[in-house]
Amino acid sequence: MDITGPAKLLKIYIGESDKWRGRPLSLALVERLRAEGLAGATVTRAVEGFGANSRIHTAHILRLSEDLPLVVEAVDRADRIARILPLVDEMVGDGMVTLSDVEVVHYRHAKDP
Repeated sequence: MDITGPAKLLKIYIGESDKWRGRPLSLALVERLRAEGLAGATVTRAVEGFGANSRIHTAHILRLSEDLPLVVEAVDRADRIARILPLVDEMVGDGMVTLSDVEVVHYRHAKDP
């Protein structure tokens, strides 16, 4: 897959304890994005944050949270991101989804021998 030039960055802000059909939402999202053929996805766990309810979620030892913030990110061509937005909307209950314009400068993978 060749992706260079203008693209879209999809960011999905969720909580570590969020579920989709009994499974971790972050895992379900990554698997769905892969199944839909996106170029890639990354899940990042934050050390602290808050969402719409303003409750602080933190990894600080004195206030250890079992629901740390997660961000699922995917970058791909605009048409491919647009195609999966309804799927993401269906899966994400509580959370936030953002879309930004980005410029892909470098995207390569090692070829199999």
